[in-house]
Amino acid sequence: MDETRFASPTVFLRTMSINIPADLPLQDYETWWNQEGKAIASSIDQAGTPWLKMFDVFGNRIDEILFPSSYWKMLRKGYQLGAVWRTFDKSSLIPSFLIGYLTAFFDPGLYCPYTVSLSTAIPLAKYGDDATRQRFLPPLLRKDEQVWQGATWMTEAKGGSDLGMGVECIATESSNGWRLNGEKYFASNAGAELAVVAARRSDAPQTVRGLSLFLLPRFRQDGSLNYHIRRLKDKIATRSVPTGEVELKDSEAYLLGKPEQGIYLILEVLNVSRVANSIASVALTQRALAEAISFAQKRVAFGKPILEHPLLQHQFEQHSQLLQESFALAWTAVQLLDEVWQETYPYSAKYHLFRLVAHLAKYWTAEVAVQTAKWAMEVHGGMGVLAEFGIERWLREAMILPIWEGTPHRQILDGLEVMERKHVHETLFEHLAPYAHPQALEETAAKVEGLLALPLAEKEAKAEDVFQTLARFTAQTLYNKQFSPSAGEDI
Repeated sequence: MDETRFASPTVFLRTMSINIPADLPLQDYETWWNQEGKAIASSIDQAGTPWLKMFDVFGNRIDEILFPSSYWKMLRKGYQLGAVWRTFDKSSLIPSFLIGYLTAFFDPGLYCPYTVSLSTAIPLAKYGDDATRQRFLPPLLRKDEQVWQGATWMTEAKGGSDLGMGVECIATESSNGWRLNGEKYFASNAGAELAVVAARRSDAPQTVRGLSLFLLPRFRQDGSLNYHIRRLKDKIATRSVPTGEVELKDSEAYLLGKPEQGIYLILEVLNVSRVANSIASVALTQRALAEAISFAQKRVAFGKPILEHPLLQHQFEQHSQLLQESFALAWTAVQLLDEVWQETYPYSAKYHLFRLVAHLAKYWTAEVAVQTAKWAMEVHGGMGVLAEFGIERWLREAMILPIWEGTPHRQILDGLEVMERKHVHETLFEHLAPYAHPQALEETAAKVEGLLALPLAEKEAKAEDVFQTLARFTAQTLYNKQFSPSAGEDI
């Protein structure tokens, strides 16, 4: 096994046949992380939840999040490199996800601000009216230290899976525009200059059809705060992105798109983040594997490095294969999204295929990340559980990935829905057939069709085993496709 390629995300991307644009200096970005960023990221994680300074010396509400200056330097690196602006400069999401992969290898939590900022800019560019777009989009696309950040706030205290019942934030339209009243309970990237917010129109039913998507600035037109941060959450990890409880009181907002189509816009936002979550999961998987290899090469037991013992060597081979398969699945989700991200409702058949692959990728890559991070701790033995050595951090970071942007249950149920309504599993199997083992393809297809034919309650109860089988089969086949003689054909 070639251990060296796992230590560098740039090298790994190249071994996975990823074409890195010539004008994207990923290697320089990686060098900066190794020289400066890793130490900053470690200190931010060890410091825990940042302070929230709610008032200035005169008692005025300011809600300032107090990270050390090194944090802001680390954060701005990715924005200046193009985590958001390159998408619109090149009309492609590929550079943004490559930057995200490098970032998440070193600090998965830091990738969240870039993701939600991108997920703010996209619906603003697609659905904002001319005045709103011209006013708010350019600051998100700046290439200097004055760049604005975005955020995506959907979840309230009742949770995010049942948006129809869970969203109690109310949007009211008047002669002065839209105003929002309510709260968001898990507001990641609190303090952002802009956020896209799910809210229910005051005259709308309490279903997903009553939801609309709004753009919420941090400041009102008169310069005062437009939302307040009640507190910051004390999380087990992802401390490089502040998550808080946000209060909205007659907050100025701008409607995006048609009010009755808000649920489609909300799901578009979530699906971008789900793909980013998959990329972060694979990057974390690589980091955990790299840390385990580095330790196992140096730790000697029974007269030789533990990496040379057959059982552990076999485990390394298994985990490296899982990493590569997971990457193939996640990157296919990226490529499909890159083809369809500018579509609007009603969507094409390829968009629905993307949806299924995104659900599979989000579900499977997050699980692989958790299991690999746990195993990396085991490789380190007792040293793996000590905070001073930083290995336990990757399990803490990994545990959040299955929950962000929809739990595994949500991915399974949404994947079932798109298979039932759009039959996209049939399209997926057609594309995978040339690269799949015929018997495995036949058995997987039969399991999926058998599941879809069951009564509703039984179908849902038995869904996870089949969904997991489909996810692993898709990942393995996409890996085979990537390195087959006819690789390069579109899915």
